[in-house]
Amino acid sequence: MTTRLDNRKVDELRKIKIELGVSKNAEGSCYLEWGKNIVIATVNGPKPVFPRHLADPQKAVVDYKYRMACFSVSERKSPVPGKRDKEISLVSGNALESAIMVEQFPNTLIDVNVLILSADAGTRVAALTAASLAAADAGLPMRGMISAVAAGRANEQLVLDLTKDEEDTADAVDMACAFLMPQKEIVLLQMDGFVKKEDCSKILENALIGAEKIYDIQKKALLEKYPLEGEIQL
Repeated sequence: MTTRLDNRKVDELRKIKIELGVSKNAEGSCYLEWGKNIVIATVNGPKPVFPRHLADPQKAVVDYKYRMACFSVSERKSPVPGKRDKEISLVSGNALESAIMVEQFPNTLIDVNVLILSADAGTRVAALTAASLAAADAGLPMRGMISAVAAGRANEQLVLDLTKDEEDTADAVDMACAFLMPQKEIVLLQMDGFVKKEDCSKILENALIGAEKIYDIQKKALLEKYPLEGEIQL
């Protein structure tokens, strides 16, 4: 199997480190290192919605905010949320909402904040993976976990979990995917680049394989903090 610029196999994830409960001011929180990406996610709520006309009588409103720190990239990033930040916040919030049983908390707000401290490709999937863990850490009832990963093409080979260098190759294709696990339901799919239909299917298959690995890592992190007894399984 061909190795890549960072000596990983084509189907190998970058190293992932997770720590839960890192913020004393949040009901749930997660610190995640994913390769050179560093993410902190916090969750608070359900809590009252202000102004009240923004409340939904059928379910909780998930307010997901994705932000990149000014120092997260080599060239200083503006602290003002840009179009990209707002777009990622919107689609990621919708994805996370599919996992939370929001119908149990009408007329309330679930506040999700994700800050990227260091960025090296795949920040939206790292952020969503961390946010799902923070929601579980907050004790919110959930249908499953959101396990997100990017797959695509670089240097004429299909690869899992692209780095920034791979995203910058001439033939790069980057597909960000998020799955509701263990149901394996696609809740987010965005792609940059052009690819043949058959390769698109293969990239999606690779993404699901990667999501299953992410899900195992998420379960391990949760069980380390909240050990279960008996035959109960996540």
